Amino acid sequence: MENDIMDVSDSYEGALSAKKNGRTSLLDSGEDFELLNDEDIDDAPPPLEDAGGGKGKSMDETENKNADPDPPVPVDEWLDVLGNDQLKKKVLEAGEGRDSRPQKGQNVKINLKTYLKDGTLVEEQHDLCFTLGDGDVIQALDLTVQLMEMGEKALIQTDAKYAYGAWGSQEPEVPPNAELSLEAELLEATDAPDLELLHPAKKISLASHKRERGNAHYQRGDYAFAVNSYSIALQITESSSKVDISAEEEDELMDVKVKCLNNMAASQLKLDHYDAALKSCVSALAHQPENIKALFRMGKVLALQGEYTEAIQTLRKALKLEPSNKTIHAELSKLVKKHSEQRGAEQAMYKKMLGNPSSSSGSTQKHQAKSSWGLSWKWLFGATAVAIGGVALSVVIAARN
Repeated sequence: MENDIMDVSDSYEGALSAKKNGRTSLLDSGEDFELLNDEDIDDAPPPLEDAGGGKGKSMDETENKNADPDPPVPVDEWLDVLGNDQLKKKVLEAGEGRDSRPQKGQNVKINLKTYLKDGTLVEEQHDLCFTLGDGDVIQALDLTVQLMEMGEKALIQTDAKYAYGAWGSQEPEVPPNAELSLEAELLEATDAPDLELLHPAKKISLASHKRERGNAHYQRGDYAFAVNSYSIALQITESSSKVDISAEEEDELMDVKVKCLNNMAASQLKLDHYDAALKSCVSALAHQPENIKALFRMGKVLALQGEYTEAIQTLRKALKLEPSNKTIHAELSKLVKKHSEQRGAEQAMYKKMLGNPSSSSGSTQKHQAKSSWGLSWKWLFGATAVAIGGVALSVVIAARN
């Protein structure tokens, strides 16, 4: 199970294969994720500050009624999106007004140019489509496109932490810790499709795309973002359908769902969310009881929770299904040894707490046996002496007579 512990799509394998060294491997961890809390990802931008500099406080009531409560940001003026000077947006061409801004959850289409800090063009994309707020693109875009108006062209400057981070990227080719400049034009914003009316083939494709995005986040070590993508994919696979679906399509959807649950457990392990990881494994096994990856990860979770007996039984079941799997062999051997050492330590502790009762009992039994043996010899010697004395007395009496 060395390079197939996760079912990472071919499209991401090619992009990330050159960057495996020094990264967390899904095989090494043997894992998959959990649902994110809202606080785990800061994807909601703060409200825009009043560009009037607080003058509204001195206006009279009539002026307040006529004033624009949230005037548009002037062209060529930088907006500090998060207030930390690490993500800024500047309007190059004004759009159609504040009411035309897209909403989180909508599908948007943009033109995008990506530059390094020195002005090197990294990538140019036309009609780039993504769901706003789903983590389909770098966080800088997810945060700033929500603040753009329809038809607006904007320049975005972002720190590496809201782009490709410490790892950089293979496609597009971005070095580690690189600050970026983005030129974006908002072309379109439409509501996401109704999942109940979505054709099964499109539903499978959409869920797979979200899962692949989660795989990319996992490979980069962004486990919380990976969990978010997997949870969205799961919602798609679990949604009801008003469209006829074949048995084959149902099987495909179930396969995507189990892969997401496995990968979800892996991410939850990385986040030390053991209870959530165990729940993900149990859910995967409920659909596929002999899923080796789910059994392997469940064994690891149980071991981390100190449930060594159950963990060993689970790993043995996985090994029985795939006897040649070296990863399971190694994990099981390590766990059996650790469990044996723990039992030895517990026995030694119990003996110490009880004052070594086994040796005390043994010495008591020996003392009792010794005392009993000594008493037997004394009784025999006394009886013999009495008998000899009786014979001697009989001889003396006979002689006198």
